[in-house]
Amino acid sequence: MADEKFDAIVVGAGPSGNACAYTLATRGLKVLQLERGEYPGSKNVQGAILYADALEKIIPDFREDAPLERHIIEQRLWMMDDKSYCGAHYRSEDFNEDKPNRYTIIRAPFDKWFSRRVSEAGALILCETTVTELVRDAHDKVIGVRTDRDGAAIYADIVVLAEGVSGLVGARAGLRSIPKPDTVALAVKEMHFLPRETIEARFNLQGDEGVVIESAGTITKGMAGTGFLYTNKECISIGIGCLISDFTNSDQTPYGLLEAFKQHPSVKPLLAGSEVKEYAAHMIPEGGYKAIPQLFGNGWLIVGDAGQFVNAIHREGSNLAMTTGRIAAETILDLKTRNAPMTANNLAAYKTRLDESFVMKDLKKYKNLPNAFHNKHLFTTYPQLISKAAQTWFRVDGVDKKAKENEILKSFFRTRRVKGLLGDVLGMARGWR
Repeated sequence: MADEKFDAIVVGAGPSGNACAYTLATRGLKVLQLERGEYPGSKNVQGAILYADALEKIIPDFREDAPLERHIIEQRLWMMDDKSYCGAHYRSEDFNEDKPNRYTIIRAPFDKWFSRRVSEAGALILCETTVTELVRDAHDKVIGVRTDRDGAAIYADIVVLAEGVSGLVGARAGLRSIPKPDTVALAVKEMHFLPRETIEARFNLQGDEGVVIESAGTITKGMAGTGFLYTNKECISIGIGCLISDFTNSDQTPYGLLEAFKQHPSVKPLLAGSEVKEYAAHMIPEGGYKAIPQLFGNGWLIVGDAGQFVNAIHREGSNLAMTTGRIAAETILDLKTRNAPMTANNLAAYKTRLDESFVMKDLKKYKNLPNAFHNKHLFTTYPQLISKAAQTWFRVDGVDKKAKENEILKSFFRTRRVKGLLGDVLGMARGWR
């Protein structure tokens, strides 16, 4: 293989790498995909959400054989304090359409399925292979890679880095910096197995319908983070995550947060009688628009988590990963069609296409929110105030409603004062612009 040249080398076999490799291979390019895991998805045991639109643009018939769990018909958003939650639910029969919009999946079988489709499209996939360095020519253009197999150079016209947020190839090559602790979250997740009929009874589901619960509040002990619960066919995925920088400055542990979350009075009954079979930790890029590194250069592109492509506000990641992988491939294909070299000037078209897509538009919209969410009151004071306000409002105890309204307003002003309330509102408003 050392003497063999490829049109493209894709480093990584997650959603972004698979999307890129598949798109290139289906158009006849000679593609090599390198994955350091034992098999694609071997490092991912947890559940996740799949956004159908992004995958449908790549594999229109994916619903025919992809290992999908449940299609989501209900979204719940919970603001939690230690004993209660105040939230919003949205459920619609419209989500029982012929082609649902969102599914829950389990990453290991899904990644294996996606990789099989990549292989069937004609790409060569090598697992248990770690890229040790990028190979450059005399003009500093990336022209291939070296791996831990034999150290020999493998050449290609373009190298696509889909190595994930913690990948070191790009960092060692000086193409991007190692993400800062305040731009990456550490999430811990468990899979709780229950009979299918039990899950459907507890969540009011039929057939392959599913529910997602996303939560924030005192469950993260003042740190910026969220919890979640997804229903699969015969198990429930539950997890919680916070910024690594917050864990560093706290005496809290990820597993401790998860254990406390599972014992919350609103969560514990949903897991009752379940059997835990899987536990995993995963890093998630949450730096947003301002943390995006240089995405292209002479002979290389960056896609997916390696490029910080996660919309933390809407909890979107897989769709951004697959979309950036597809757009990178389309950029390469366009240059190949015109016999144009893979130079930085030509590959700048990748960034232009991204800027025109929902990916960059959404990330740019929320570019200031990561800073706004460093306000610890959002995860401590306000969940408690909201819970107390709701309890005051709904409790019938002989106190007149005007007095209740006054007590609710006073509780906010006593706790945060006028200056604090205005500062919190303005901080969120600036972040949302």
